[in-house]
Amino acid sequence: MNESFYISEIDEKIFAKIAGKSYKKNCPLPLEELRYLHVLHKDLSGKTLEGELICNVSIAENLLDIFKKLYEANYPIEKIRLIDEYAADDELSMSDNNSSCFNFRYVSYTNRISLHGYGLAVDINPLYNPYIKSVDGKKIIAPANADDFEDRTKNFPYKIDENDLCYKLFTAHGFLWGGKDLPDEKDYQHFFKEGRIIR
Repeated sequence: MNESFYISEIDEKIFAKIAGKSYKKNCPLPLEELRYLHVLHKDLSGKTLEGELICNVSIAENLLDIFKKLYEANYPIEKIRLIDEYAADDELSMSDNNSSCFNFRYVSYTNRISLHGYGLAVDINPLYNPYIKSVDGKKIIAPANADDFEDRTKNFPYKIDENDLCYKLFTAHGFLWGGKDLPDEKDYQHFFKEGRIIR
């Protein structure tokens, strides 16, 4: 199994997949600070699937350990595909319940680079764990097809809360969780590390 969980640098073949998509021309992060991860995961039926994601080198070992432990525990993750398969469109990826990490973009409704833009944030089963924010008095839920999963008192597949193994593993590795650690919004899919400074 261990040979299916590995980290590699961004070589020409991988770069060809992300160039102009998640890795845009104006991305200030050097490629040397990114790593490619290959993992295994189980879906809700227990089927083993291959997954791939790109992250910051500083969290690569943490993520590899987390995904190994989730796999060993039969924790369900529906998809882990490069967001480039969705043309780096966050809404398309989330609405298809795709778990992902690096994507150079800005925080929704701001001009701040997202922690995803530094490869320091991971979204897990995003359709069932939506982003919820009030903008000019209007409630925004992303992805747009996630209305049924706003109520966190309900039980449904792929739901992340503080009793969930995914939450426990990420926080044990020093990640913060958007379901608890963001002051003005809820982002139940979102695990992140802060502290990145642009040079």
